[in-house]
Amino acid sequence: MATGNFLSITNLTVSFDGFKAVDDLNFSVDEGELRVVIGPNGAGKTTLLDMICGKTKPTNGTIKFRDLELTQMIEYQINRAGVGRKFQTPSIYEDLTVLENLEISYPEKRSVTGSLFFKRTAEIMEKIETVAAQIFLTEELGTKAGLLSHGQKQWLEIGLCLTQDPELLLLDEPVAGMSAREREQTAELLKSVSAGRSLVLIEHDMAFVELIAQTVTVLHQGKLLAEGSMQEVQSDERVIDVYLGN
Repeated sequence: MATGNFLSITNLTVSFDGFKAVDDLNFSVDEGELRVVIGPNGAGKTTLLDMICGKTKPTNGTIKFRDLELTQMIEYQINRAGVGRKFQTPSIYEDLTVLENLEISYPEKRSVTGSLFFKRTAEIMEKIETVAAQIFLTEELGTKAGLLSHGQKQWLEIGLCLTQDPELLLLDEPVAGMSAREREQTAELLKSVSAGRSLVLIEHDMAFVELIAQTVTVLHQGKLLAEGSMQEVQSDERVIDVYLGN
């Protein structure tokens, strides 16, 4: 399978009341790549993820995922095509156990027919146990999600995405509010789940970015400012001026 043009964004623009949150952006991600997007507040980072997953429709431009034009699809279609999204604030079912949360996001259960005839088969349990091990929650399968720590809730939401086997996973500030140890564990987690899929994440924690990034994209005022390795980006005077120097 070709590695190029896995995700290809061309001349992407979105305007809100005349303000261009993303402005003529060209951006691409290879298959199997772990990409981190950084930049100051208001740079257009979350808006970019919103457009990839269909939450926001662009004013202009194209978003190609493999051979699909995502701008012509709606959110659930994009999700079913293999694009998963974790938002900044964990969105989990706090009154359900970790196991039930993972089970309810299993693809077969997400349709009306699937819900009516859903059975917890050995295959489904194997998938849930595999994901639980990846997200460090094997011992918490019977725990109600509302009782988890903040970091564990972040991991659980990543797990909800993983049960759907996305080929492209979008993550918005996955380590926000985590302890130092949880951040280290999350770096391990993301490196392990990036095997066989592409990850695009937004992050402000530069120490964490250094732990995981293969390529770093820097946005500023909705435009691409710089791109390269973490070392290249850190030494770019433009990036230092508008972001890292603050």
